[in-house]
Amino acid sequence: MDFGLSQDQQMLRDTVARCLADTCPLDHVRECAEGEASYSEKVQSALSELGITGMMVPEQHGGLGMTLLDAAVVAEQLAYAVAPVPFLASHVLAPIALAQAGNEQQQAEWLPQIASGKAQIAVAIAETIEVRDGAGVSCNGGKLNGTALFALDFTGAEAFLVADTAGRMHFVPADAPGLEKIPLTTTDRTRSVGEMRFETVAAEPLANDGGATAARLRDAGRVILAADSLGAGQAMIEKAVDYAGQREQFGRIIGSFQAVKHMCAEMAARHEPCRSLIWYAAHAFDAASDEATLAACHAKSHTGEVYRFVARTSTEVHGGMGFTDLLGLHYWFKRIGFDRQVLGGPEAVRAEAAARQGWTRAA
Repeated sequence: MDFGLSQDQQMLRDTVARCLADTCPLDHVRECAEGEASYSEKVQSALSELGITGMMVPEQHGGLGMTLLDAAVVAEQLAYAVAPVPFLASHVLAPIALAQAGNEQQQAEWLPQIASGKAQIAVAIAETIEVRDGAGVSCNGGKLNGTALFALDFTGAEAFLVADTAGRMHFVPADAPGLEKIPLTTTDRTRSVGEMRFETVAAEPLANDGGATAARLRDAGRVILAADSLGAGQAMIEKAVDYAGQREQFGRIIGSFQAVKHMCAEMAARHEPCRSLIWYAAHAFDAASDEATLAACHAKSHTGEVYRFVARTSTEVHGGMGFTDLLGLHYWFKRIGFDRQVLGGPEAVRAEAAARQGWTRAA
């Protein structure tokens, strides 16, 4: 039995990697991160031509009908290049939500637009995991009130998918009366996040499935964030090894020092097992539904710890240069930090996994 990527998935990985190598050099990432636009239209257009925007959209709505493992393969390459483009919410979570719980009209109107790259939809489900004081969205008579924090793929979104306090998803146009949109600044400037404040805002509800769709989105989001960390970690390890093979100290290449060798080896040793963990979690999402949530929790919590170590150690191998903007190492460092906290930090996700297995009481 073959437990690796299929030939098609390997071709997908290589194609996306070549596209990003051509369209998303670090200088372009820096321009986007330091400019007003939080994402690159050039890179987004190139990915749309490859069909990436419609990979999770069902075929009957103009998409490719691919799996979450395919999306994880793409996410890894996007993080490797620190590509400043919307992906997680707009092209993974939104298609899953609409395909699973949207009505025929919602699917017919929005899924083809997502597939073609004409529509970007932000997703706000943070309050289904942890709720900050003053946050949370309530629904009464088809009207939304409250605050939703950390909406993903926020900038440029034509619409929003928002979870209420009961876990039901609602579709809200970006120009809905009573909706206030506030961009939020995070450490990771390659992705956009925002806050939404609702004051009697009319919304179109998705199916009332008892929070099943929101739970499904949490699982998918956690797997994709883990895959994102995998790609960013791979880049940081490679950069540390390359630097150690070039930098001289005391008349010797620093890579010849035993301490530096051990640092690089430890990063690689912690990194490689994460690949199979993430691949299985992505596979389980589509093929083993009874294991999907727990596998997603394992992938998210474990990679959150592993790649914090990788980010720190890679920076240490670079010495003082690792803290400068010259090498751009901080873009991967900050991306890993973002992945670690969004949709639940390692501690919260491990507690959720423990409660699911009956080891502790749910909070």
